[in-house]
Amino acid sequence: MAEIPRISVKGVEIHFEGDHPRTVVMLHGWPDTYRLWDATVAALKDRYCCVRFTLPGFDTAAPARITSLDDMCELLQTLVDQVSPGVPVTLLLHDWGCAFGYEFAARFPDRVSRIVAVDIGDHNAEALVQALTPRQRAQVFGYQFWLALAWKLGGSTGTWMTRWMARQLGCRSDPALIGWQMNYPYAMRWFGSAGGLARALPVPVNRPMLYIYGERKPFMFHSPQWLAALAARAGCAVHAFPTGHWVMVQQPEAFNRCVREWLLASDTRDPLSVKVPPVA
Repeated sequence: MAEIPRISVKGVEIHFEGDHPRTVVMLHGWPDTYRLWDATVAALKDRYCCVRFTLPGFDTAAPARITSLDDMCELLQTLVDQVSPGVPVTLLLHDWGCAFGYEFAARFPDRVSRIVAVDIGDHNAEALVQALTPRQRAQVFGYQFWLALAWKLGGSTGTWMTRWMARQLGCRSDPALIGWQMNYPYAMRWFGSAGGLARALPVPVNRPMLYIYGERKPFMFHSPQWLAALAARAGCAVHAFPTGHWVMVQQPEAFNRCVREWLLASDTRDPLSVKVPPVA
């Protein structure tokens, strides 16, 4: 794989670095691109094959493209089968990447060995809804519906709305790379676009997980019950950082060290020497 730095899967350009048996597939969220993981790849590529891509529709230089939950899982299945045939991968997820990655892991448990998730926990559980105060629920609805509406409007108005909200939420991505096209997950959430998210499965709990989250936010994206249960599970760990939503950007060195140390410790519990070829 070191000889081919990028490939295309279903029209999506895939980037990878590091020629190693274990593969880490990285999924970003809103309003980012594959570049969110630059520092993390630098920290991991000496031990892991790091695979990443910009979510379909999040490349503002490309035509707008909404991707349903089914199509996203199909993309991930094709990608994982191609970059790590016969061996399950580690998922490194953030924001909407968590929602899509969790769904893939729930549908294809044999293709995912462990999960590192950042700042999004049991996002579709009733326990999370109940954990939020009425004010917090209103805040969540406010920013998410704003972005869903920006996707509906599109064009320069939609992009202005999207960049304005990104500033309000403390996003550090280059505004020039942010556009209304990135907002379709919110349209799926609130308008049911592309089949919506109502059929999304619960967050999987049957594999090792490292959950990292920022403490300095007006509300959390996980319920206290889920967090406590995860921390008590064998092979899992929870780490809180004094940051906002973008932990890997606000404290990159500490974040990458935490991820690397957990992965290495997990490696010792799951020996792997070579990749197994796929069944013909």
